[in-house]
Amino acid sequence: MLKNWLNPSAHSHSGRGFWFCGCSGLPVAPEGSGGASPRRAPVVIRGKRARTVDVHAHCYFQGALELMGDEAKAVLPPVKGVPEHFLQVDQQLAARFEAMDRMGVDLQVLSINPFWYKKDKETAEAICRIHNDNLAELSARHPKRLAGFASLPMQFPELAVAMLEEAVRKQGLKGAAIGGSVAGQDFALSQFHPVLAKAQELGVMLFIHPQSTPELQARLKGNGWLSNVIGNPLDTTIALQKLIFEGVFDKFPELKVLGAHGGGFLGSYAPRMDRSCFVSPQNCNPEIVLKKKPTEYIRQIYFDALVFTGEALRHLAAEVGSSQIMIGTDHPIPWEDDPVGHIMATPELSDDDRLAILGENAIRALGLSL
Repeated sequence: MLKNWLNPSAHSHSGRGFWFCGCSGLPVAPEGSGGASPRRAPVVIRGKRARTVDVHAHCYFQGALELMGDEAKAVLPPVKGVPEHFLQVDQQLAARFEAMDRMGVDLQVLSINPFWYKKDKETAEAICRIHNDNLAELSARHPKRLAGFASLPMQFPELAVAMLEEAVRKQGLKGAAIGGSVAGQDFALSQFHPVLAKAQELGVMLFIHPQSTPELQARLKGNGWLSNVIGNPLDTTIALQKLIFEGVFDKFPELKVLGAHGGGFLGSYAPRMDRSCFVSPQNCNPEIVLKKKPTEYIRQIYFDALVFTGEALRHLAAEVGSSQIMIGTDHPIPWEDDPVGHIMATPELSDDDRLAILGENAIRALGLSL
């Protein structure tokens, strides 16, 4: 039986019925007081207090997990930080805000990694509605601390279109989180174009979060959790390159796409794309004539800064432009404990670059109010 991460006496199948604290931020005890860890001091650049937005942060809702039946256990990742994903009682929200304060993050944009793409229409819709209802309520109660990317039943594109419009226009969500593929089908395929078209029409972001690369499952077994370390960045890389090479960005030139984990391997090895059809025209479709070089499209894609080192961040900024990068932590999975320090310690970034990456890019691209 799946462990109920809510209050032990609470059993919510709808995912509703929250207990919320009334503050948008929580006081943190000073260091050495025996209480919580201290807040990270705000960053001030040229006399301006930097606003900080984490666009890659996660949560779960118990009611949605319970709709997965026997598959629910496989949804929770084998990582540290699983209990901290749940934000349905006041103590859980308090802990989340406290963690954000320690990292120096003003606002998190919450998302749920898709786990429902193989479910039937009724179940997939019910899971996504639980997510979207709860993300909307969290965002409404704590607008200076939390925002949300909607969940969509991408395997049913017409329903996904309707739910995206509802999530944005009625619930105030900032776009949608989608997988690197839809149960193995590339969302660059034409059957998913209505979803992309609706996202472009609404001017909202599609956040691509991978689910490893299942086709390589056997080779990725063994020590080191390669299904994540290699499989996740590879899944995002494939998704982004498909959007480029299949001409999707030409068809939807205003489409906003955000790639998790620094966009996978794309930012590190993008120039190889520019030689592929020259070296092997037999492997390229003559009916798809891109309007730009493949590498030029990466400067219209957004990336999170979850690349671990200053040199990696410097290179990503050089390749895609600092205007395309935003804080990403994967919180509460502890991949990045000091996202603000990561950006501030990269010496090649200018003051304007830092202000942009810390929060201004996300505020502009997502239409946030801070």
